[in-house]
Amino acid sequence: MSTSNPQSDAAPVVATASTSPVARARARRRSKHRRRVANVAGLMASLVLTGALYSVFSPAQAAPAEGGSESAAEAAGRELYERSCITCHGENLEGVPNRGPSLIGVGEAAVYFQVHTGRMPLVRQEADAPDKPAVFSDEEIDQLMAYVQANGGGPRLPSGDLRDGDVAEGGELFRLNCASCHNFVGEGGALSGGKAAPSLKDANDLEIYTAMLTGPENMPVFGDNQLTSEEKRSIIAYVQTMNSQADPGGAGAGRMGPVAEGLVIWVVGIGVLMFGIFWMGSKA
Repeated sequence: MSTSNPQSDAAPVVATASTSPVARARARRRSKHRRRVANVAGLMASLVLTGALYSVFSPAQAAPAEGGSESAAEAAGRELYERSCITCHGENLEGVPNRGPSLIGVGEAAVYFQVHTGRMPLVRQEADAPDKPAVFSDEEIDQLMAYVQANGGGPRLPSGDLRDGDVAEGGELFRLNCASCHNFVGEGGALSGGKAAPSLKDANDLEIYTAMLTGPENMPVFGDNQLTSEEKRSIIAYVQTMNSQADPGGAGAGRMGPVAEGLVIWVVGIGVLMFGIFWMGSKA
């Protein structure tokens, strides 16, 4: 009894000592596995929660509301744009390289000037977009303006009497800022590169104002920091006064005054006299 008991007691001790490191290793692996599973589950839960919060508060969810609030004029303008303008100015007004510039930021003022004067839609690429009869009606132009303004922003059309200015001040401002290209009385003139400054004889008040506001082609932009709204109106008053007045010299030579007209008469008169002299000499 005394010799068998120690042997029976020692066996379990040896077995426990031999299996305990394996058990501990397995326990550590299970614990590590559980931690990894918990971390992955926590990460997935965080991603799902973040996605749910973003889907609720993101600006994309506001797009349907904005699209739903699109006015009838904007919707009609969108149809006109997609039919007549999208190939050159892009699907989102971003422009197309070598075809047409971006319309983002040009505003309804640029749309009015370009479309009302018939420069747009452009027939072909050339030095100057020619002034021609408008393709769109006034209602359609208003719709295009509404669409571009709503989606691109930019300068808006002015309101009120655009001739409510000082004619004398307008003349000084015109000679200082405009006469170098448009002639002293708005007759227009040639520029470099095959371009030309157009005549202002047939331009209406809004066309002149929006041209100053947006700076089409070679024309600089005269924002309110360069010319105030009152100064623009003074320039318009001067130009339209010149257009409505009769030429004091009779048959005008670009309304440049008596010196220019006298020079034309002298040159033409001398030419006629010289022709008569040579003709009579040949007969003799």
